[in-house]
Amino acid sequence: MTQLMNSKALNRFNCIVMVFLFLNLPALTYADSEIDYQTGMEAYKKKDYKSALEKWILSADQGHIEAQFGLASIYDNELGIRDYQEAIKWYRSAAVQGHVKAQYNLGWMYYKGKGIPQDFKAAVKWFRLSAEQGHASAQSVLGTMYHIGRGVTQNYQEAVKWYRLAAEQGQATAQYNLGAMYFNGQGIPQDYQEAVKWYRQSAEQGLAKAQFGLGSMYDNGLGVIQDNKEAVKWYRLAAEQGFAEAEFVLGAMYNNGEGVIQDYKQAATWYRLSANQGIAEAQYKLGVLYADGRGVQQDYVLAHKWLNISGANKYKLGNKGRNLIEKLMTTDQIARAQKMAREWIKQHGTKQ
Repeated sequence: MTQLMNSKALNRFNCIVMVFLFLNLPALTYADSEIDYQTGMEAYKKKDYKSALEKWILSADQGHIEAQFGLASIYDNELGIRDYQEAIKWYRSAAVQGHVKAQYNLGWMYYKGKGIPQDFKAAVKWFRLSAEQGHASAQSVLGTMYHIGRGVTQNYQEAVKWYRLAAEQGQATAQYNLGAMYFNGQGIPQDYQEAVKWYRQSAEQGLAKAQFGLGSMYDNGLGVIQDNKEAVKWYRLAAEQGFAEAEFVLGAMYNNGEGVIQDYKQAATWYRLSANQGIAEAQYKLGVLYADGRGVQQDYVLAHKWLNISGANKYKLGNKGRNLIEKLMTTDQIARAQKMAREWIKQHGTKQ
C-alpha cells in the first residue's frame, strides 16, 4: 500500500514538472535566443561575421527581432557574405514586428532594387512605417519622395511636413531641404530668414551643400546682411569637403578679391579643383588664367585645353576663347592641346 502511494505521488510530481516546463517553455526559449544573440554580438564586434551568423540564425529563427536585423545587416553589407535576398528576408521579418531600422532599410532595398525588383511605392510604404515611429532619416527620405514625386504624387506640403519632423530632430539633410523649401517657396511661403536658419543648422553639422547654401545667402544678402567675409568662410568649409560649386565660387572670390585679398594663385588652385570635377565655368576661368598668365605661368597649350573642355561641356564662352587663343598658337601646340583635352574627356567625361 505504501509503495502504491509513493508511485502515485511520483506520478503527480512528474505531472507538475511537465506542466511547469510547458508553461515556461516560451521563457526558456527566449532566454536561449537572447544568449545566442549576445554571443553573436560579441563575435560581430570582433568582425567574426561567420560566427555571428551561426548564433544569430539560431536566435532569429526563434523570432528574436534584433538578431533578425543583425542577420539582415550582415547579408546586406559584408563582402564575402553578402546576399541581398537573405537580407530582405530578415529585414522583413524584423520590419513586420515593428523594428524601425529594419523598416527603413527595407525601404531602401525596394528603392534601390537590391535583391528585389525596384518598387518606389513599396519603398514609400516602409519609409512611412519607419517615419511614423519617429525615425529621422526615414522622415527625411519620405519628405524627399513627396518633394520629387517618387512612389507618391508630388506634394510640397507633405514634403515640408516630413522634412520639418526630421529637421527638428537634428537630421542635417532634412534641415538643408527644409531651408531650400523656404528659399524656393515650395509648399510654404518664401522666407529667406527661415531658409538661413535651417541652412545654418545643417551647415554647422558639416553638410557641404548647406555650407554652400549659407555662403550664398551671405554672398547675396538674402535673409542676412550681405557679408563677403562670412560668405567666404562658409564657401571654404564646403570647398574643403570637395563640393565642386563651392570650389568654383571660392576661386572666383579670390580672383575678384571679394571677402579675401585678391590672390590669383589661390584662384587657380580652387578653379582647378572645381574644373577637374566637371564645372564648365571653372574650366573656362582656369583657361583664362593660363592664357593671361595670372596665378600660373602663361601657357597657351593648357589654356586651349581647358577652354576646349569647357566648350565641350556646353559653356559657350569656352569655344570662343579657344578659337581666340588658337590665333596665338602654332599647329604643334594646338595638336598637343587637343590631345590633352581628349585624354581628359576620356577619363572624366562631359555633360550630356
